[in-house]
Amino acid sequence: MYIKKIVSIAVLLGCSYCSFSQKLTSLVDPFLGTGGHGHVYPGATVPFGMVQLSPDNGKEGWDWCSGYHYSSNTIAGFSHTHLSGTGIGDWCDISVLPLNDTNTIRNEKIWHTFDHKNEQAKPGYYSVQLDNGIRCELTATERNGYHKYTFTGKSGWLRFDMGFAINWDKSTDGMLAIVDDSTIIGYRYSTGWAKGQKVYFTARFSQPIQSFLYVTDSIRNGNIAKGKKVKLALQFNTAQPLYVRVGISSVSTDKATQALQESHGQSFTQVMQQADVLWEQELQKIKIDVSNKTQATQFYTALYRTCLAPVTHSDIDGAYQTHDNKQLNYTAGKRKYTVFSQWDVFRALNPLFTLTQIERLPDMINSMLQLYRDNGLLPVWDLSTWEANTMTGYHSIPIIADAILKGVKGFNYQEAYTAMKKSAMQQQRGTPEYIKYGYLPQDKHGWSVTITLEYAYDDWCIAQVAKKLGYESDYKQFMQRAMSYKNLFDKSTGFMRAKNSDGKFVEPFDPILSEHGFEGQYVEGTAWQHSFFVPHDVVGFANLYGGSAQLEAKLDALFTAPSELHGDNASADISGLIGQYAHGNEPSHHIIYMYTVLGKPAKTAKWLQVVMDSIYKPGPDGLSGNDDCGQMSAWYVWTSLGMYPMNPAIGNYVFGMPFINNATLQLPYGKKLRIQVQGPSDYTKRKQLVAVTLNGKKLPLTSITHQQLLQGGTLIYTVR
Repeated sequence: MYIKKIVSIAVLLGCSYCSFSQKLTSLVDPFLGTGGHGHVYPGATVPFGMVQLSPDNGKEGWDWCSGYHYSSNTIAGFSHTHLSGTGIGDWCDISVLPLNDTNTIRNEKIWHTFDHKNEQAKPGYYSVQLDNGIRCELTATERNGYHKYTFTGKSGWLRFDMGFAINWDKSTDGMLAIVDDSTIIGYRYSTGWAKGQKVYFTARFSQPIQSFLYVTDSIRNGNIAKGKKVKLALQFNTAQPLYVRVGISSVSTDKATQALQESHGQSFTQVMQQADVLWEQELQKIKIDVSNKTQATQFYTALYRTCLAPVTHSDIDGAYQTHDNKQLNYTAGKRKYTVFSQWDVFRALNPLFTLTQIERLPDMINSMLQLYRDNGLLPVWDLSTWEANTMTGYHSIPIIADAILKGVKGFNYQEAYTAMKKSAMQQQRGTPEYIKYGYLPQDKHGWSVTITLEYAYDDWCIAQVAKKLGYESDYKQFMQRAMSYKNLFDKSTGFMRAKNSDGKFVEPFDPILSEHGFEGQYVEGTAWQHSFFVPHDVVGFANLYGGSAQLEAKLDALFTAPSELHGDNASADISGLIGQYAHGNEPSHHIIYMYTVLGKPAKTAKWLQVVMDSIYKPGPDGLSGNDDCGQMSAWYVWTSLGMYPMNPAIGNYVFGMPFINNATLQLPYGKKLRIQVQGPSDYTKRKQLVAVTLNGKKLPLTSITHQQLLQGGTLIYTVR
């Protein structure tokens, strides 16, 4: 299988991208969003790869969740696993650091300084020249990290550190062993956000080991040492560049050795070129007019970031290990994935996958179902098979419902439906109280408003699947639960408010109070951001206000309210504020498109212009909030194309305002959709969408269905 893959890539390389009029990988900026609160990493990976080989600054803090922040000028190692855009820091396993000497070899952390002008990155490749003169270059295959170190002298060292950790993570055990003069093996066990995490590795060197030194708390037996912070320094002849291939596995060092098949017999340059080909294939799925280079960089960097999670967790043969030490086998030839940030990605990223990742999507859903089999429930936030239970809702449900309702094949609908119902009936996370009262009382569980609204939406998704599968009584039950949002509406204020179990609203009430803790009424937000989460019943929601005009007025007030927060522990996630609309966090992402549903597309266009102009920018500070495994980026991709899955499981995409001039989408099953814009070529001069046609047939100005898109052909927006 892997030989065939390499041959196909070689054929592509041989044509020198002859079919591509533009190298789209050249437009991606991996440093975009590495500053501010973007929390993304700049290092080398391939689409959805197990390895994310990237620099770690060696500093702690919320803005170092990916291990790297552009404000830093130090590197403490290059580790092989990283999270993209998350709000909690973990991983950074198997850290490697080049050294000119052993003067600081016993320090717990060693910081090399560098200048950003000596740093470069592109998809599948990262390089930096440290201030000590060592040039470091990184590339990757799916399960291999490939290093190239060019030293200034004829002798240099590499330090492998199993104790390296950032933020919430800490090592619980480690092992390092010298197998022969050019191979070492080892593992790192850790706990943090993910409990019971295990990463095994095998490293092969292009030069024989000249000498070695074990460091720190190791219990050594010959050439094997174990300990929570065990380190191994290896000396090499570095008159020529030193190359290191590192295979990783969740199962064993033997499996990590097998993973090295992916790069066997290949040079660093060949692997780098293969990574570039894989990324070019992904980016070519949506081709836009690239005459505006700033826009093109933002678009293709966003599209690139939609392919970083979830990540492969299984070995070449399908083997994987769970957090509780079960060694299991996934279907050979298929991929078991991890890093399911469901609270974020159900909104826009997974609906995008139904167009761009139709071949991978069944494996992703089967991975969710495998977690259901292994753990008893669908994932809320899966990290290395550990259910972190981070954030609210049971949002694997809309992801799976979206796929079922769109007719995606490759997984068992009946098993999926059973798993969805079980998650909706779970005996934790406030679910029993939500079912009992018709809302979650604040005196029974924190985050009660957010949970009620999100459970109501997820229940609506179950109802649609029940209807499709013929379960009429279930459909009625879950549709009734889907209306639970109404029980928290306070007509006197126009907000969704917390109630206690006695049915009374919690007092006092402040719509801009932010409580960043488990006892708050809204998670990572205020009443302003969360009160509009009724994507499944906008008409019913508007009726609570007295009609669409009144809901429109409330939306208007959202964008003009003071951009301030009250509270001693306001959430840092509330960012990218326009009034009280907070684009830097996910609860706001669907709100602007509600104007279109209410028949006010000009207002949709107006506020989309503001977001695109002021919230998304080039450079390290280009993201206003955490990218959250690609959700912020997916919003940008959809919005650029003129539409958005406001209700991410209904199979409709609500029209906004196109920000590209033309685009070609490679659709599933071999078809293409060409998007053309008629009107001002400068998107900043576009005020309103006035007409839409698909293959010459006029469409309503509200939305287009997934099935209509799958027909392919030509979609024409007329703007003025």
